[in-house]
Amino acid sequence: MDGDDDYVRAFGTSDKTTGTPVKTDMHTRIGSVTKPFTVTGVLQLVDDGKVRLDAPISTYLDGVPGGDRITVRQLADMRSGLYNYTEDPRWLAVFKADPYRAWTPQQLLDIAFRHPAKFPPGARWEYSNTNTVLLGLLVEKISGQPLHTYLQQHVFAPAGMDATSLPTGAEITGPYVHGHTNFTPDGATVDASGWDPSWGWAAGAMISTIDDLHTWVPAMVSGRLPDGDRLLGPAVQAQRLRMLPPGHPGLGYGLGIADFAGWIGHNGELPGYETIAVRLPQDRATLVIVVNSDIDGKFGNLSSLIANRLPWSFLAHAGLTIHPPHPPNLRKDQ
Repeated sequence: MDGDDDYVRAFGTSDKTTGTPVKTDMHTRIGSVTKPFTVTGVLQLVDDGKVRLDAPISTYLDGVPGGDRITVRQLADMRSGLYNYTEDPRWLAVFKADPYRAWTPQQLLDIAFRHPAKFPPGARWEYSNTNTVLLGLLVEKISGQPLHTYLQQHVFAPAGMDATSLPTGAEITGPYVHGHTNFTPDGATVDASGWDPSWGWAAGAMISTIDDLHTWVPAMVSGRLPDGDRLLGPAVQAQRLRMLPPGHPGLGYGLGIADFAGWIGHNGELPGYETIAVRLPQDRATLVIVVNSDIDGKFGNLSSLIANRLPWSFLAHAGLTIHPPHPPNLRKDQ
């Protein structure tokens, strides 16, 4: 909580092979916590007058089925109707057989576009990684920079997030926590830290640390950088935080950002890793949880279990109940 001493702790093992313990400064893959960063890039371009939220995506990108009816806003708030490529059975089989394979954004979109739209744009909410991949391409097209370069220059560096990056391959910055998963052909538990995250790209491939995420969450929720400068202008920030009900109890979703029963932020999951990064604005409280396993126990998702069980008084006061909005978790997307 702002003004109080931070509670920062690490428990357990980073690498089950060596027995190396987890430490609080280790880098981790953050899955769908990537999405708010990508959408921030889009909203900065909106702030600059280079992109319009309610313009069709076909204004900026060619080749999107029904792109003349799908707006940038509908991509950011998960109401486009576009098929989520991580639900494609053939793609899942290929990924499971070779998780070290690299994917290009266009290959991912080609998979999605083989399927018809699931509903007309704006008709309802449904989580789709396809939406955020398109938004990553939008940032690249309008800015003239690769997404990882744009985010480094316009988001990470201004926020003082020196340990955060969008990798261009399977690399992960050291020291890093090893991620453990049983999303394997035979169900065996393996180390997934070297798996190529390019299948998630703008929707789920980023690397960060607890400290950097602790810096990021207040900036994301307030629209202000740690030094007081604007991350986004107030009008665009207000658009970001306009939450609509997606049909899940206790959950609202804005532009690349969620409201979990009053806690604002995002969660993420990919093979080997789970992350929650949220803020309770009225109590000025920030909560970041990283778990180096996506193997559900008998009580379910590990990071949400921890978040729901934290005994701090402000959590009890807020009545925290996190209902994850279907992150790009390959196991659950089946």
